[in-house]
Formats: sequence, structure tokens, C-alpha cells
Amino acid sequence: MDESTGAGKPLAADEIRAMRERIDEIDQAIIDLWLERSRLSQTVGKTRMASGGTRLVLAREREIVDRFRAALGPDGTQVALLLLRSGRGPL
Repeated sequence: MDESTGAGKPLAADEIRAMRERIDEIDQAIIDLWLERSRLSQTVGKTRMASGGTRLVLAREREIVDRFRAALGPDGTQVALLLLRSGRGPL
């Protein structure tokens, strides 16, 4: 039994390690994109408010939530809400 992977056979452990490496790469890409999205969203909000606009646009937020829900199912709603919060802060 391989302690780090939980696999019973060496070849399976090697496969698991390779897949985990790719998962780690994907996780880093998600983190990088999340941070970029958050910065852009904050800039949009600051620009909108500096021009005399509102702090947020609810129709736009609904559009984002709907897009994530359609793509990811019920969990998509939670992902979208977390993304929105990271870009605009809590309501």
C-alpha cells in the first residue's frame, strides 16, 4: 500500500501522482484566474462609481449566477456568489 496515494499497486500510485500533478496545475490556474477576475471586477466597480454610477448592477450579477448555475448545476450558484463577493466585497 502506497501511503501517499492510498493505491495498492505501484503502477496505480504512479498514475495517481501524475493525475494529482495535473490537478495541482489546474488549481493554480483557477487561483490565478480568480485573482485576475477579482481585480478586474473591483476596477469595474470603482470606474462605475467614479462616473456617478451605482456600486453594483444586480441584473449583471443575476446573469453571472445564471451562467454558472447552467454550467455547473446547483453548486454553480455558490461558485458564482463567491466570485461576485471576491470582486465587490460583501453586500
